[in-house]
Amino acid sequence: MKDLPIRLLALDLDGTVFTDDKRITPTTLQALEEAIAAGVVVIPATGRPLDGLPQAFLEIPGVKYALTCNGAAVWRLADRTKLVDMPFSTTQSLDAMAMMEQYRCTVDIYVDGKVYTTPESLQNAELYAPANMLEYVRATRKPVDNLKEMIRQQNARVEKVNMFFFDPDERSRALAQVQTCPWILPSWSMPENLELNAAGVDKGQGMLALASRLGIASEQTMACGDSVNDLAMLKAAGLGVAMGNAAPDIQAQADAVTDSNQADGVAKAVYRYILGRSL
Repeated sequence: MKDLPIRLLALDLDGTVFTDDKRITPTTLQALEEAIAAGVVVIPATGRPLDGLPQAFLEIPGVKYALTCNGAAVWRLADRTKLVDMPFSTTQSLDAMAMMEQYRCTVDIYVDGKVYTTPESLQNAELYAPANMLEYVRATRKPVDNLKEMIRQQNARVEKVNMFFFDPDERSRALAQVQTCPWILPSWSMPENLELNAAGVDKGQGMLALASRLGIASEQTMACGDSVNDLAMLKAAGLGVAMGNAAPDIQAQADAVTDSNQADGVAKAVYRYILGRSL
């Protein structure tokens, strides 16, 4: 634990704050409310878009900012102002999508807080989306007949490109290909997907950019997460806390490990490292 008090807490959502059935337990909610009352800036730090943030988190009094799309965008919630903006260039987003055309996968693009996909992908969501994400996928995707044409016509600033794969071997080949592209940073939050951001864009960079804007030192930040797309944030934070349900290699790269998302791991970390007492 660093000597300086924690002033900003960045929290992954799925597999971290949320239980497997997408709930915030009363215990975890109480811990977050106490941290906010103590003056800590608490932010969701997620791969989701702004319009995909769950009301259960946004309704916590005092949550003022949100890190979305793996750090490509950080928003002030009161007026939907984008404080951090690190999208692909138009050419890069089109090239990334073209690269994925050879694989049997869906392609979603995240633009200005929303997610767009093809009508076919939306209609067949149950074929590719994990069961516990199906409702979320259906609620957040907006159908567009031609995603590339939308990008060209609107000069759209694509924050993230997401793919769900039907075949694990194809996913492996796609990952190997994008890893050779110096302008793409790949990550993932579940075994079925790949998430593409511009090189250098990750949750850690987004978190530190917001901290700097708020006058908070990096040593005064804490992050909790469980997935590959959380690693950069865990490493960048003054205190990176891996969840007990995170894979062993992720736990090994964190400063500390808390309990699982099913056992109020976030609450236990907040009480121990921020509020200075046991749950």
